[in-house]
Amino acid sequence: MSERVREALYHALLWLVALVFFAPVFWIALSSFKTAPQILAVPPILFFRPTFANYARLFAEPAFQHHFFDSVALSVLAVLIAVAVSFLAAFAFSRFRPGATNFLMFLLLSIRMLPGSAAILPVYLMYVAFGWKDSFLGMTLFYAMFSIPFSVWILKGFIDGVSPRFDETGIVNGASWFSIITRLTLPQVFPGVVAALIFNFIFVWNEFLFNYIIGGINTSNIPVMLATGLSNGGGIDWTFLSSLTTVYILPPILMVYCFQRYLLVGMTFGTVRGEV
Repeated sequence: MSERVREALYHALLWLVALVFFAPVFWIALSSFKTAPQILAVPPILFFRPTFANYARLFAEPAFQHHFFDSVALSVLAVLIAVAVSFLAAFAFSRFRPGATNFLMFLLLSIRMLPGSAAILPVYLMYVAFGWKDSFLGMTLFYAMFSIPFSVWILKGFIDGVSPRFDETGIVNGASWFSIITRLTLPQVFPGVVAALIFNFIFVWNEFLFNYIIGGINTSNIPVMLATGLSNGGGIDWTFLSSLTTVYILPPILMVYCFQRYLLVGMTFGTVRGEV
């Protein structure tokens, strides 16, 4: 078998796998343009006249506007806070290496890997005691706290790949640590920062358990709306489910598509640069 044929077969296999994984997303998006009888039809209807009534009903719903705004605001604010704090922490771990750095890094990651169901009760009791339940600030800080450990791991790997000679050069020329961090280190690890932003945005955007338990009317996100708004007249409202799901998955898909090159670099946890 020639090299060209093997390459064509390999690409065909990749396309097949991609289409299989994309099929559920395509089907839910296609269903959002159908009526309820068309969605439930057997055999499935592939060719039909699309309707936008599902989206018109969804966007006219005040609850959707409120939940969508909460999802965007919580995700953006929490991720920005988490990445800013994580970048400074990762720089300190990488450059100053305080005592027990390896243990602290392991502790950070182990906390992040703790199942949500194991932590929900103490977090709930703490939030009730502090009066933070259904607080926008409380939910933002919670998501930022949960996003920091993984961000520190990603960013430390990138900062470790930046030669300390850059810091030494900056200090010799009279630069402050703030200038070294923002003008020398940050531009070189920018792909890692973007990767951390994307990973954490997806986590916060999809989080359901903590928002459902310690959130409330003022801080409910779209996953909570999906869970609580499915039933209609004793059955599942499939038109609501399909249209809301389609709108819900668009922001992460667009973000990953626009910044996929940073995301791929971020999955490697940085690269090692040579000394200068």
